[in-house]
Amino acid sequence: MLSATDAAHFPPPSLPEIAFLGRSNVGKSSVINSLLGSKMAKTSSTPGRTRSINFFEVRWAGKPHPELIFADLPGYGYAKISREISGQWPSFIEPYLNERPCLALCLALIDISVPPQDSDRQLLEFLQSSRRPFVTVATKSDRLSGNQLSNALRLSAQTLPGTTTIPFSAKTGAGKEQLWQQIRMAIGDIT
Repeated sequence: MLSATDAAHFPPPSLPEIAFLGRSNVGKSSVINSLLGSKMAKTSSTPGRTRSINFFEVRWAGKPHPELIFADLPGYGYAKISREISGQWPSFIEPYLNERPCLALCLALIDISVPPQDSDRQLLEFLQSSRRPFVTVATKSDRLSGNQLSNALRLSAQTLPGTTTIPFSAKTGAGKEQLWQQIRMAIGDIT
């Protein structure tokens, strides 16, 4: 279904790209793997392992060429990552987000099982100011009961206003079709 390119540089902008952003340990790789039905993105119990942008070509069954690219960006906000490494991220993440012409949609992942963090709010403010289309994905929604999830989504909407939020569980598949629908709408605008 797809192949992966681990690149320190950006591939040529030819296909629509979907960027996955969020704090370390929010579940970016798990969301990618869930969407693709394959374990292409490496998951780790140690936050902060992704230190470059990893690009994954997404191919539809029976089609010889990729249709879009998933871009897994390094996580932020994990205290054990050295300042030297995290200080380098703006030199390639911000240019990617600001200048990439084929970037169709940013998926801002938040862990819905913890209260919204300042770093989450800063990411959404950055995306709003850069005028990049984005959707907030509330990961790990399976960890909460129905009432807890409703309350967490309500708090998230108050803390992170003006966003579309999709509750998502890589474990159960909840939200998968809704997220694919957002991706299809976004790449329809690009292709």
